[in-house]
Amino acid sequence: MRVLLLGSGGREHALAWKIAQSSILEELFIAPGNAGTKQHGTNVDLSPSKFKDVKAFVLENNIDIVVVGPEGPLVEGITDFFEADSELSKVGVIGPNKEAAQLEGSKDFAKKFMARHKIPTAKYGTFTKDTLEAGYAFLESMKAPYVLKADGLAGGKGVLILDNLEEAKAELKNMLADAKFGDASSRVVIEQFLDGVELSCFVITDGDSYKKLPEAKDYKRIGEGDTGLNTGGMGAVSPVPFANPTFLDKIENQIIIPTVKGLRSEGIKYKGFIFFGIINVKNEPYVIEYNCRMGDPETEVVIPRLKSDILDLFEGVATNTLSERDVQFEERSAATIMMVSGGYPEKYAQGKQIFGLNTITDSLVFHAGTKSDGPAILSAGGRVLAATSFGKDLETALKRSYDSVGKIEFDGAFFRRDIGQDVL
Repeated sequence: MRVLLLGSGGREHALAWKIAQSSILEELFIAPGNAGTKQHGTNVDLSPSKFKDVKAFVLENNIDIVVVGPEGPLVEGITDFFEADSELSKVGVIGPNKEAAQLEGSKDFAKKFMARHKIPTAKYGTFTKDTLEAGYAFLESMKAPYVLKADGLAGGKGVLILDNLEEAKAELKNMLADAKFGDASSRVVIEQFLDGVELSCFVITDGDSYKKLPEAKDYKRIGEGDTGLNTGGMGAVSPVPFANPTFLDKIENQIIIPTVKGLRSEGIKYKGFIFFGIINVKNEPYVIEYNCRMGDPETEVVIPRLKSDILDLFEGVATNTLSERDVQFEERSAATIMMVSGGYPEKYAQGKQIFGLNTITDSLVFHAGTKSDGPAILSAGGRVLAATSFGKDLETALKRSYDSVGKIEFDGAFFRRDIGQDVL
């Protein structure tokens, strides 16, 4: 099977590493990839959002399956583009169509979907600049803290949690009237604050059946003790100790099954990964958000724990035979620690040479933002590398990852030293 994987981050490196192990793989291409993905296939200088260029490459290289890593191309309609093109319609695309991707692409769409299917989530209201006064009144009717979410994609930065009512009103105006997040905040969802512990759950679906993947917990804030600015993610662990079988059953019955059935009942075609951002409030699960792809850095612990052939699962998605495929997990725990550039998530330097990668024996090192310069590997993003390790328990896995991170160096490197401590 000939595969094209779209994307360039840690999620895509983990997927490339796993796809490369498949017994049915003939050739793997990654577009554009990074310095790590080229260990597992051929990097291609191609933008995932330039659909016509992707088409030309797919036809030239007889690609059977396209795996879409990031959300951007999905929300922009790459799956629809393939389905509508007679030359491409036989190529399997792992990723939902534009309508289905609205689960991530529009917070308002997701909230209305959950309301229709009685899926537990926080109370909310949606506002535009024309209903700004109604937005103020809605804030006044709520208790602090106040949660404001840009409706569209804002690169993980469109969520504000504020303790002060006047500040919340000012930020609402900022988002709606002054386009703080551009088009993404032309609509804003104001939401009831839910107090609890978060985790991420994942399924892969062909639109009819689904298979559950291991759950994970990620750490979004830059600072230890979950302080400071939000990032794309500073580390993750899997499994999640507080997610016992009873709680996971509640998630499946109250959230996963109604989501998959709800999409099908509305005629929304969904093929690919569904990410459920869940919060545990007094042992009851609520949906904070949906994503229409795998999370990052959760992929770096979830995919290594998948024992099954991932390409076999992808073939099941493409041919609507997922129910016939087998999914098995690694029993051991996995932990990943993200190394980031100094200054991230604000201004940071790039192009710093990375040393020590060849000394790592106990961990998988997934590249998130790197590039090659001859034999040298340089930093090329805010999040640079993730060290993932297995262990008989989380403590062992974390120790191995921290030992590995300690052997890798680049100028200004930073990582959190408390990943997983809150759940141990």
